Amino acid sequence: MVILTGAGMSAESGLKTFRDANGLWEGHSVMEVATLEAFKRNPKLVLEFYNQRRRQLLEVQPNKGHKNLKELEKHFEIYIITQNVDDLHERAGSSKIVHLHGELTKVRSTKNEDHIIDWSEDLNLGDLDKDGNQLRPHIVWFGEQVPEIENAIEITKQADILVIIGTSMQVYPAAGLINYIKNNTPIYVIDPAPPISENSNVVFIKSGAQEGTERLVKMLID
Repeated sequence: MVILTGAGMSAESGLKTFRDANGLWEGHSVMEVATLEAFKRNPKLVLEFYNQRRRQLLEVQPNKGHKNLKELEKHFEIYIITQNVDDLHERAGSSKIVHLHGELTKVRSTKNEDHIIDWSEDLNLGDLDKDGNQLRPHIVWFGEQVPEIENAIEITKQADILVIIGTSMQVYPAAGLINYIKNNTPIYVIDPAPPISENSNVVFIKSGAQEGTERLVKMLID
């Protein structure tokens, strides 16, 4: 079972979603806080933006939806491919997680993208890697390559069941993963306003992540 999760998965833990209705992130446009150019132009602002996100993450807990996905591991081989940058799936106990857009709990070197460090506190100017290079958030910014996308594609190709939870399916390349499933693969979509059109292979569970995953468990196991 391959499970694609987006912001709606974490929202019910009280974690603010990055992008609100007017397209701003905490009052900032995407171009101010989520591009490499923004980081070069105003690194202090960008670092503080992600410091705030990291602080908030430390204040919330996995919700029942995250825990239900862990419960499914008793019955299926589960791969979670998430667009979320939080660690709530990990904290709920899920074991196979691919983060497409990076992780708030990690930072990396500005010179060597493979030099990644676990990080739980604020990241500031002057925090350096072992070679003296500034560290940056381990986040995939707009315009950057998505390193895990090929891995995610290979996993999705193997899916016997695809579950989509709390994602608009509008952000690429993540939204394109659905195109790699085998023909006639059952799809379950958990979302109050499902992001894909109906067809014979799709079951819609029109609710939030916690209630929806509860219903999914009953449908697949009970």
